[in-house]
Amino acid sequence: MSDRKKTTLKIGKREVAVSNLDKVFYPETGFTKGQVIDYYARIAPVLVPHVKGRPVSLKRYPDGVNGMFFYEKQCPSHAPDWIKKKTVKVAKDNGEYIDYCVFDELPALVWAANIANLELHTFQHRRGALQRPTALVFDLDPGPPADVVQCCQVALWLRKMFAALDLECFPKTSGSKGMQLVVPLNTATNYDKTKAFAHQVADTLAAEHPEMVVSDMKKSLRKGKVFIDWSQNDDKKTTVSVYSLRAKEVPSVSTPLKWSEVESAWKNRAKGKKGKVLVFEADEVLKRVKKFGDLFEPVLTMKQKLPKIG
Repeated sequence: MSDRKKTTLKIGKREVAVSNLDKVFYPETGFTKGQVIDYYARIAPVLVPHVKGRPVSLKRYPDGVNGMFFYEKQCPSHAPDWIKKKTVKVAKDNGEYIDYCVFDELPALVWAANIANLELHTFQHRRGALQRPTALVFDLDPGPPADVVQCCQVALWLRKMFAALDLECFPKTSGSKGMQLVVPLNTATNYDKTKAFAHQVADTLAAEHPEMVVSDMKKSLRKGKVFIDWSQNDDKKTTVSVYSLRAKEVPSVSTPLKWSEVESAWKNRAKGKKGKVLVFEADEVLKRVKKFGDLFEPVLTMKQKLPKIG
């Protein structure tokens, strides 16, 4: 250790340089960079399978959550040579491309946390099949004064709709203000099909429940309603990974939920504490994994075929 602020962590066969571990990234709670690294190290056994093989878009907060941040699609040139990458062509004719980072192991997560990448945003495809999404994703975004509780009702309606199509889906918090539903596929399909299907699902539910649901992209229509963002099913868009930290006031996490928790949150909506319902911080998520295991494990392997539409 050359000075008090720099050191090297030995993780398996890798050596990862880290620095400024006492730097506070979440001022409201005093959560430090060292604690961010510790969280990702401890959650890695369940997190890595969900990001493995998937190009990652970085979101870096060098001065913590209250400071400026920037997105970084191109894997930094200073990344260790053992960080895997996937080259993606941006346009057909101009030769532009992006080398995305791919985090297949714990040392890569630690390296990313050390460069202040708090959030992990991944594609629905893996690096070997860029046009083959492994799942459908629906981002439920509440327009104030609606909140995550209203998202729970919409999630339950979606679950019922999918059940009628013999499809299972899995809920998680976004770690921010809303929720996401993931429908595992892991079968042959493409983004044209998944995006069209997701759009139809959103439009159908918006027509059935216009008082609470909107599928139109116009932000002016979202007040007091839940926008079902179907457009996430696109080869150019990423979604925050399950178990990723979020850069909010507190170190909240995109957390897998049990359907009983979703049902309870909606049933007991009048009793809930505003802003605290279904908000899980890093330490709570680690305890949940110890108790429940990975509630999103089926998303990795469950094979379901996308129904035909039209």
